[in-house]
Amino acid sequence: MKKALIISAVASNQGKTLLTMALLNHFKTKVRPYKIGPDFIDPQFHEKVASYPSVNLDGFMMNKEQLEWIFTKYLDRDVAICEGVMGFYDGMDKGASAYNVAKILDIPTLLILDASGSYITIAAILKGMITFRDDNTIKAVVLNKISSKMHFDLVKKHIELECEGIVVVGWIQKNLPSISSRHLGLDLEVLDTYELQSIAQEVLKNIDMQLLESIMDIDFVASQKYPFKALVKKDEKCILVKDKNFSFMYHDNIEYLKEIYREVIIIDSTKDEAIQVDADIVILGGGYVETDESYTRIKDSFVFKASLVAHANKNKHIYAECAGLIYLGKKIDDKEMSGILDIEFKLGSKRERLGYYKAIDFQSNEITLGHAFHYSYITHAPKADIALYKISQKNMKDGGYKKGNIIGTYLHSMWRVSF
Repeated sequence: MKKALIISAVASNQGKTLLTMALLNHFKTKVRPYKIGPDFIDPQFHEKVASYPSVNLDGFMMNKEQLEWIFTKYLDRDVAICEGVMGFYDGMDKGASAYNVAKILDIPTLLILDASGSYITIAAILKGMITFRDDNTIKAVVLNKISSKMHFDLVKKHIELECEGIVVVGWIQKNLPSISSRHLGLDLEVLDTYELQSIAQEVLKNIDMQLLESIMDIDFVASQKYPFKALVKKDEKCILVKDKNFSFMYHDNIEYLKEIYREVIIIDSTKDEAIQVDADIVILGGGYVETDESYTRIKDSFVFKASLVAHANKNKHIYAECAGLIYLGKKIDDKEMSGILDIEFKLGSKRERLGYYKAIDFQSNEITLGHAFHYSYITHAPKADIALYKISQKNMKDGGYKKGNIIGTYLHSMWRVSF
């Protein structure tokens, strides 16, 4: 019997990542992590904790059959722990909420609720959550930021009075001793294995794991039909640039490349590794090249840059997303990039884009669904070949460029769906 659980809340910053981390550590030898939504940071954190890649489940970019296929394809372990996005119902208008994914996949949901400074009101909030949609999969709750056992018992009593059928599986102490100020946000760079384990143990100290596991059983049936465009095998060599600068890449995108190309070679631009001369296509993911720290890692990668320029000069294929797009340009602020595309960028002080978009290719009229999130903007460029159309607004903004066989775009997409 497979087990699965979606970790959700009423909003962001309620403790979802903290609880997810603890559960991934607990089930470490038999868990597959998942992340609901278009996130790149949380999946990296999941993989660090679980030592196993995390898979994104996106209800906007994928339809029902595609979600089912992706989930079952990667559930090659006994337990699935899925971290939600924002609040449980947030994203419903685009079919992309934790609620939507949980309902489609029929996975039980555990809500983590911040109970600090409250007791009866927590039951009111929970009652609203479970009655808002009667087809939700909310089965259990963990109470966060509890000041004492007495506080927990009081909140639990009112939940049991008001919310029939919901299992209160435990609580997390307020101000955990092992979490210092440098751990806030659970930064990947500052947490070592020992610290992760210490925090995980404290998080689960007052949670009844046997009770929690009792609500995690799922009916697992692997999808038989491939619900995407038929795979076309290419007798080509693909170079995937993936490193600290170009780290934003969905796990399924990497697996998809391995399925369609004869050979996929991953190189590290920050180690100044060269693109092989017989490469047919180069792919650069999103990430960071614009910050001082990230630019320091790549500014002296002259061999990498020269080999990428040489590849472009042969009119070979290049596909680049976000940070990859910036690197294809001439410069961002005073930081020199490759100069392959005649585009210049500036790093803004406020967010330029965040949300789901459609990319419209003006040359082919093809539409690609995806997500964009960036602070940089274009200050000089030829007329755009690709525009990003925000789903909830009717305004166009330049979002991508083509030059022969070279494509650069701000959009992050799921390639199995898009290509």
